[in-house]
Amino acid sequence: MPVNPVCPEFAVCGQINVADVAVLAKQGYRSIINNRPDGEGGPDQPSSAQIEAAAKAAGLGYVYFPIPNLMISEAQVAAYHQLCADLPHPIVAFCRSGGRANALFQACGCQVGRAG
Repeated sequence: MPVNPVCPEFAVCGQINVADVAVLAKQGYRSIINNRPDGEGGPDQPSSAQIEAAAKAAGLGYVYFPIPNLMISEAQVAAYHQLCADLPHPIVAFCRSGGRANALFQACGCQVGRAG
C-alpha cells in the first residue's frame, strides 16, 4: 500500500485493509479519512466499520467521508477542510486509488491545517 505524501500533514493512498491501519500508525499517521463508499469494490472491500475499529484500536482518529465520484460540491469541500483542521495530524486519506482523496486535498487549496 504505497502512501503518497502531498504535504507534511497529509497523504493519500489507495484502498487499505485492516492490517494496513497498524502499519500507518507505525509510520506516524494520527488520523485516517475514508473517502471510498462502502461496497464500491464489492464484497472483498473492508467496510468503514472494520477500518474504524482497527483505527480506534491503534489510537488513530477516523472519519468516514465517502465521495462516490469527482463531482465534489462546495459544501463537501468546506466540511472536508474543517474535519481536516480538527483531526490530529498527520492525516492519511484513502479511496480506491487515491484520486478522490487527492482531489479533495486540491479542492481545499492544499491546506489541511487550521487557518491563522
